[in-house]
Amino acid sequence: MAKNSISSGAGPSQRQLRVGELIRRTLSDVLARADVHDPDLNRHAITVGEVSLSNDLKVATAYVMTLGGSDAQAAITALARNKGELRHLIGKQLTLKYTPDLRFRLDETFDRLDETRRLFADERVQRDLVARDEDAGDAPAGENDR
Repeated sequence: MAKNSISSGAGPSQRQLRVGELIRRTLSDVLARADVHDPDLNRHAITVGEVSLSNDLKVATAYVMTLGGSDAQAAITALARNKGELRHLIGKQLTLKYTPDLRFRLDETFDRLDETRRLFADERVQRDLVARDEDAGDAPAGENDR
């Protein structure tokens, strides 16, 4: 009898990650070569940060950002308007049973990184980090290894 292939883990499966990365690369290539015949889309330099897939691999959400972050909403609107042609171009290059439906979201990873850097640069956080490092240095040998 076959094992149940449904994972109880909270994260994506290996297959979802692998297919997501293939779609990300292919979508990046298509956008870089300006294969879509839409001047509104082609005037944006778009970075595809990540592509996440649904459990059944039928819906792909691409997290994108424009170069410099300017006019990002207009780029997402242009991507959504051309998602049929993008899906067709991706399907031609990949050997998948189904080409997933594409959805586009603004990639906010860079904003979160900036906020994290700002927090670490805060004087109070720096003081706490120095105090923690000093306390760790005073512990007897072997206790920091836990």
